Amino acid sequence: MNVLRGAIIQTASHVSKAGYRSNICSRRIIALTSISSFTPKRTIHVSSSLNAKDYYKILGVKKGAKENEIKKAYYQLAKKYHPDVNKDKGAAEKFQEVSEAYDTLSDADKRASYDQGGQTSNPNFGGWQYQSSRSAEDIFRSMFGNLNIDPFGGFAESADGFAASQEVLINLSFEEAARGAVKDVSYNSIENCNLCRGSGVQHGFKKVSCPYCNGTGVVSSNRGGFYFQSSCVRCRGSGSFNKNPCNECEGSGTSVQRRITKANIPAGVSHRDRLRLAVGNQTVYLLLNVAESLIHRREGFNIHTDIDVSIAQAVLGGTVKVPGIYEDTNVSIRPGTSSHTEYMLQGRGIKHLEQAGRGNQHIHIKIRVPKTLTERQRALMQAWAELETDCTGTVNNIKKTVDVSLRVFCKTQNAQNDKAEKPIENSDNKNKEDDSILNRVKRALFG
Repeated sequence: MNVLRGAIIQTASHVSKAGYRSNICSRRIIALTSISSFTPKRTIHVSSSLNAKDYYKILGVKKGAKENEIKKAYYQLAKKYHPDVNKDKGAAEKFQEVSEAYDTLSDADKRASYDQGGQTSNPNFGGWQYQSSRSAEDIFRSMFGNLNIDPFGGFAESADGFAASQEVLINLSFEEAARGAVKDVSYNSIENCNLCRGSGVQHGFKKVSCPYCNGTGVVSSNRGGFYFQSSCVRCRGSGSFNKNPCNECEGSGTSVQRRITKANIPAGVSHRDRLRLAVGNQTVYLLLNVAESLIHRREGFNIHTDIDVSIAQAVLGGTVKVPGIYEDTNVSIRPGTSSHTEYMLQGRGIKHLEQAGRGNQHIHIKIRVPKTLTERQRALMQAWAELETDCTGTVNNIKKTVDVSLRVFCKTQNAQNDKAEKPIENSDNKNKEDDSILNRVKRALFG
């Protein structure tokens, strides 16, 4: 037969015939514990809506705070006011308060209900009423249950640190990010202690029955007017006490080891991408730092490449070698190509991450103008400048001596149907000018 023993603190004892309950019940905590050899112990906490609390203010976070911000704020406050650490009178009440705030705001459904009607102080409205089957201690311990660690201690510190790696920075070149690569990843791993092999006990000793909870794993206390029943802090609910902890891991049974593993970086990743890497029972996130290329510029899965061509290639045409992600390509340059002309090589860009195929490579032509000229090159350019007919301005050190008839002749000398007669004196002038230019070109070429 189960026997129920209850502790009721500041509960209402007077109810009128009209059903009005006295304001003495505006704050209450009810703890009902089943005394049975096979029934688990549970604690029910209720907070009245008549004195609704500002949970965000209690935790010191903004109303739009993210989950990790709420968790961090709660953890710091809970450690500060935990009854096993803080013996002040108001510590237990404060610990209960921050636990209640975290239990509400860390649950999406509870938080939504609280945000809708939780922060009203008018007793005529329903407002928010906090209820939980977990004690403040259980809420605190739930953050560490999966890790099986002591929240006031942690992993034993080693030469490699005291925590597991959560995120590792990986440096990649532009080409490695585009083509994919295999990189070494160094990370901290939480492993069984080599000395005690995970037991946490010195060699030759064993754990004993916990003297703090008499081996039950549960402790009960009444502090500051609040009734607590929770897992034993000393044995962490196991009922066994480590009287002789391992000197290497300080009784935790685990230590931090530096490990190196290989990670396959897929082709097509970008700067600041975050990859998830499973290493045993641990998850490590890889934050990618991709260096800029000196040749290419990335735009999505397309790349842009600037290519310099000479004046002769731009005017007469030719071929130029274009560097690519996987291989170089010879591209034909059309005669009369001007600067900023764009060519496109289809499928020569970066591989798509979530679908087949690659992006394109865009080639941007830039005419390379020489800064220094040899004597012959300068003579040829001056001769070219004297023959130019579409120059709208002037050319340094060039005096236009060719008359209009010579310009017309240069444009029409290959026309087969030009039979118009020219004045003899003009022909002589043209021949003289033409001979002068040709002689200068010959001297520049052949000396």
